[in-house]
Amino acid sequence: MRKLLVLFLCCITFAVSAQIKFTNPILSGFYPDPSVTKVGSDYYLVNSTFSYFPGIPVFHSKDLKNWKQIGNVINRPSQMNFLGDGVSRGLFAPSINCYKGIYYVTCTLIDRKGNFVVTAKNPAGPWSDPVWLPQVKGIDPSLFFDADKAYIVYNSDAPTNKPLYDGHRTIRVFEFDPTTLKVVGEEKQLVNGGVDISKKPVWIEGPHIFKRGEWYYLCAAEGGTSVNHSQVILRSKSAIGPYIAYEKNPILTQRDLDPNRKNPITSAGHAELIVGPDGNTYAVFLAVRPYEGIFYNTGRETFIAPVKWVEGWPIINPDNKEIKYSYTANFKEVKQRDVRPQSGNFSYRINFVEKLDPALLFLRTLGTSWYKISKSSGLTLNLLPETCMGNGNPAFIGKRQQHLSSKTSTELVFDATSENEKAGMVIFQSEYNFYYLCKSVSNGKPVLQLFKGNKEKKDMDLIAEKEVGMSKVYLQIEAKKDKYNFYYATKPNDWKLLRGGVDGKYLSTKVAGGFVGSLFGLYATSSGKESSNSASFKWLDYLGNDEVYR
Repeated sequence: MRKLLVLFLCCITFAVSAQIKFTNPILSGFYPDPSVTKVGSDYYLVNSTFSYFPGIPVFHSKDLKNWKQIGNVINRPSQMNFLGDGVSRGLFAPSINCYKGIYYVTCTLIDRKGNFVVTAKNPAGPWSDPVWLPQVKGIDPSLFFDADKAYIVYNSDAPTNKPLYDGHRTIRVFEFDPTTLKVVGEEKQLVNGGVDISKKPVWIEGPHIFKRGEWYYLCAAEGGTSVNHSQVILRSKSAIGPYIAYEKNPILTQRDLDPNRKNPITSAGHAELIVGPDGNTYAVFLAVRPYEGIFYNTGRETFIAPVKWVEGWPIINPDNKEIKYSYTANFKEVKQRDVRPQSGNFSYRINFVEKLDPALLFLRTLGTSWYKISKSSGLTLNLLPETCMGNGNPAFIGKRQQHLSSKTSTELVFDATSENEKAGMVIFQSEYNFYYLCKSVSNGKPVLQLFKGNKEKKDMDLIAEKEVGMSKVYLQIEAKKDKYNFYYATKPNDWKLLRGGVDGKYLSTKVAGGFVGSLFGLYATSSGKESSNSASFKWLDYLGNDEVYR
C-alpha cells in the first residue's frame, strides 16, 4: 500500500511539473506582427520594429513561453538605415523560416525599395545584406517551403490596381528559388478582397501558407490591425490554389465582444500557427491591452492561444470567446539562462558596464560615434544637435514600456552649460507625442524641466521646472495607465514629485497614431546647436506592476 501511495504521489508530482502555464502577452510591450518557426525542438520568433534600430529582434524558445532575445536581423547600418523615415514607417511584418539549415527572413521596407529577403546559417546572426525582390509588389511577404518547391506569398493591390472599395486588397504568390533568392515564373492571385468579397472585406494581409496532411492552408488577417482585426483561414489541395474559405470564418477575433469588459484584450490577429512540444497546434498573434476604451500605450504585443482542429479546420482559442491572460498545456517548461522575463509582472536593471543590451533601440540607425560605455561612467551620450522631433539619429537609446503600470528610473550625471543643452529621460511614442524629463539651465541656474511635444509648433512646451543644483540626479517616470508621474531625487530613493497626473492618452496609439508603442528613452540634445558636452547614465531600472497579474 505504501509503495502504491508513493507511486501515486510521484505520478501527481510528474503531472504537475510537466504542466506549463502561459501568461499573456508572452512578449509584453511593442512586439507586433509576430512570426514563428520551429526547427527541431527549437522555436524562433521575429517582430516588426518599423524605424527603430536594430531592426527585427530574433527570439529563441524551447517551450513557446520563455523567450530569449539572441540577436537582431538588421544590426548593421550597411544592411539598411531608416534616416528620413517617420517612427511608424521602416520595417513592416517580417516572417521567419528555415529550410535545409538556412534561415530566411522576408520583410517590407515601406516607402523605399519594398520587399527583401535575408539569410543566415545561425538565427542569432550574422544575417546577410538584403536581397531585394522588385517583382514582389506589396507588403507582408512570407515563404512556404513545399517538398520540391518554394513560394513567396504576400499582400498586394486590388486586381488591375482598381479597388472596388477602400481596403480592397489581394493575396498573391510567386514561386521562389531559395538558392538564388529570386522569384520564378509569373505572379498568381490567390485571394481577391478576402473571405467573401461581396461583404467588402478590408486589408487582408499577413498571409502564411502551411501544409497539414493533404491540405494546404492559407492563414491571413482581415479587418485592419485595430479593433476589427481578425484571422481567417482558407485551404486547397495545391499550394497555388484555388483556395476555399472556411464557412465559419473568422477563426479568431475579439471585435464582437463587450468593449467594457474588465481587462480586455482586443485587436487580435496577424497570427501564425505552430506545432507545440506536445504535438498540438498553437497560434502566436498580435493583440493589445487597452486601459480604457481603445486607448493603449504599450503598442501591439505578442500573444499565444491554443488551436483545436475541427473537421480539418483550425480554430484559435476554441473554448473561450475572450482571449485569456493565461493558458496551461501538458508539457514541460524549459527555462533558459540569463533571460529577462517578458510576461507577467517583472522588474530588472540594465547596467551599462560592457555592451548594450540587444533589446535597446536607437532611432533609425546605429549611432556608434555618439555613445560609449565604461565601468566607471556607465553609458555616456554626447549631446547632438539632432532632436527626437526630427527624422535623424538623435542621441537616444530606448527600452519598451511593457506594462500599463510601470516605473522606470536612471542615475544621471550632467551639467548643462547653456539653455539649449538638455539630458534626461523621455517617454516617447512619436516625433511629437512624448514627455521629456531633463536637466538643463534656465536664467543661468541649473534646473530640472519637463517638456511635452507639440506637433503644431513643431517644438516642445515647458510644463514644469524646478531648480536643482546637483550634478548627479535620479530621474523616474511612472506610468499609471492614462496618467504619468515624473519624479526626481538628489539621493537614492528619496523621490520628489516634479509633476503628476500628466495626460497619458497623449502617448496612446489612438491620439499619436502609427503602429508603435511607447519607449522609455535616455536622451541628450543640444537642440540644433553644436556642443562638446556629454551626459552619463549609470543604469536603467524597470518595474512592471499590472493589476491583472497580481
